[in-house]
Amino acid sequence: MTETTVGIGGAAESTDMVLNIGPQHPSTHGVLRLRLVLDGEVIRSAEPVVGYMHRGAEKLFEARDYRQIVMLANRHDWLSAFSSELGVVMAVERMLGMEVPERAVWARTLLAELNRVLNHLMFLGSYPLELGGITPVFHAFREREELQAVMEEASGGRMHYMFNRVGGLKEDLPAGWTGRVRQAVADVRSRMDVYDRLVLGNEIFRGRTRGIGVLSREAVHAYGVSGPIARASGVDFDLRRDEPYLAYGELADVLRVAVREEGDCLARFECLLDQTHNSLGLVDACLDRMEALPPGPVNQRLPKVLKAPEGHTYAWTENPLGVNGYYLVSKGEKTPYRMKLRSASFNNIQALAELLPGTLVADMVAILGSLFFVVGDIDK
Repeated sequence: MTETTVGIGGAAESTDMVLNIGPQHPSTHGVLRLRLVLDGEVIRSAEPVVGYMHRGAEKLFEARDYRQIVMLANRHDWLSAFSSELGVVMAVERMLGMEVPERAVWARTLLAELNRVLNHLMFLGSYPLELGGITPVFHAFREREELQAVMEEASGGRMHYMFNRVGGLKEDLPAGWTGRVRQAVADVRSRMDVYDRLVLGNEIFRGRTRGIGVLSREAVHAYGVSGPIARASGVDFDLRRDEPYLAYGELADVLRVAVREEGDCLARFECLLDQTHNSLGLVDACLDRMEALPPGPVNQRLPKVLKAPEGHTYAWTENPLGVNGYYLVSKGEKTPYRMKLRSASFNNIQALAELLPGTLVADMVAILGSLFFVVGDIDK
């Protein structure tokens, strides 16, 4: 007779559980995968696994001429398409030593701030949705539609505007457009208090975000985090003020950089909301200036085949989600020899490895959503 001992759940208490969040999960904003090691309900380590959407954009830049690469530039962060175009054309213009007409400078600034508001409204609506509040996203999309309408009227596009050109803009703005923008901005501003009352005034929202996912200032510097996430941790840095480009140098009295010291999920949301309010004010200031400008060109005449002189340059802009940079190397040909893209979301998402350990699984989605990223911007 053989005696057999059966153990149930043997060694279970000393074994860590590995949980994969994603890559296809509603709360990951796309195909992002998080590999979590859990001890019960507590996260012990977290590893963001990226690359599912990688298209090799940097390599594709090398096979397109300087007009065509604008199309590639506005697709990695589809919520910040206009701002992403800007970095590319500014880099090429710098290589060419080209001056952009004043009317185009102000129009670019105005459209970049409208794009910033559109980007932020998406996250102001979707972040409460991840925490169980469905109402704010309906408000956000109503406001987005008002602004999308005027962006579409000017450029013809709703997501990929393709309105920037080396030397200025594709064409002048439509007749009466500035008045319609002013009305749209006034309408949106009149309803923005819904986020103060409905979201920030909600005790459940505050309970789920206050003191959760605190990102230290040291971690911000270590990981190269930028944008509203960095400013929510007390890092007071904004390229529009600290290294002005376009017309931001003349808007110093209107530009207000939203900064918080807490570094938690609530502070990140508040920075985003404050920045949205300020961007609406910047749009109004740009409209005032544009209406005072005399009629004039919005682009420079370019040769049939555009070649940048041999050399290299780096152009960076304060995109809605953080610092976006293009390092351009030219060998004097009609295509870039090398174009290196520094995207905001790629650096920001790495901070999850620092933020998530020690937190509860229930708080993971709150922390993840508060980093306000676009997966295409991570993977490029």
